Amino acid sequence: MDTMDKLSGRAETLKIARLLEVEPDALAFLRTLPVDDVRRFREQSVAALFDRAPEMLDRIASATKLVPAGVAAAISQKALGPRLAAAVAGRLEPARAADIIEKLPVTFTAESCGHLDPRRIKGIVDRLDENLVVRIAVALAERGDHLTMGRFVGHLPDSALRRILPQVDDATVLRTGFAIDVPERLGQIIELMGPERLASVIASAAGEDLWPEALAVAGMVTGEQRGRIASLAASQPQDRLDSLVTTVAAQDLWESLLPLVALLGEDERRAVAALPSLRGADVLGGVVRAVVATGLWAEFLPLVQVLPEDSRKTVADTAGALPSADLDALALEVDKRDLWDLVMPLVELMDDEAKTRIFELPAFQEQAP
Repeated sequence: MDTMDKLSGRAETLKIARLLEVEPDALAFLRTLPVDDVRRFREQSVAALFDRAPEMLDRIASATKLVPAGVAAAISQKALGPRLAAAVAGRLEPARAADIIEKLPVTFTAESCGHLDPRRIKGIVDRLDENLVVRIAVALAERGDHLTMGRFVGHLPDSALRRILPQVDDATVLRTGFAIDVPERLGQIIELMGPERLASVIASAAGEDLWPEALAVAGMVTGEQRGRIASLAASQPQDRLDSLVTTVAAQDLWESLLPLVALLGEDERRAVAALPSLRGADVLGGVVRAVVATGLWAEFLPLVQVLPEDSRKTVADTAGALPSADLDALALEVDKRDLWDLVMPLVELMDDEAKTRIFELPAFQEQAP
């Protein structure tokens, strides 16, 4: 499982735990499965929970059609409560559900949102007054219900998002982005934030211990936006940037960080290479093992090139001690990507035994004059 899958799997596990009302740790085994399978399991769970609703819900839903929306809202609030009201809303036509929601207190609606059939969200949101949508989103943020916000935010129009973003803090933006159900909307949300707010959000990752969430967001966008996030992370003060590497090492998220480092300019890479956390043999060894597992040599070697000499020697020794199969895979990847100019300085730092092993590799022999 690559790291983007690892982070996506973590988000999917949190969503399933909320859906099934269990502690996330009880579903930790899901994090080891392919994320597409976990996502399908969540979708199947939604269908199992909401499609087989008791007949009572249909009877209540039918009854609400016979009374004015205000009366139905009063019944929902006083007699049903947030959970049952959400279940009934899921059995109504979206337009009728929206009419009733507009008569309810925002706090009640925000509490109910977490129990609503996720498949009904877009149809209902599209029919709600924008002012109400904004107030509900802010109420969810105040409740700290980032998983429910993640369900809704991908369905909100740009005009609503422009009004919501200034009213929620940076940590909420990151946590919601991590949990977003419609990741293809994330790029537009970042554009709506503007450069100053995006910089503030990325800076908050260190202070709030949200680097995994920031890496997940970076992994869900593409092109220039991903490069922008990488540069914003690299521009953090050294202690904050060091906390990123420490977190990545502790949670084995190198496969998410290294592609971002590869997008940096040379000065930015040097700032990363100078970090105290990248001088330890344990951390550097972990990076090499992750690179071996994922084949991210093209992303890693430019960083190695600007590491301090003692750190490069550690990388060289770790690489030189790899099993023959891993060394052969390294040589094949280097040859395929034409990375010999970056590899040879590393080989020169290896001991004689490691050099001999490298020189005997078929891929190296083909490069020999």
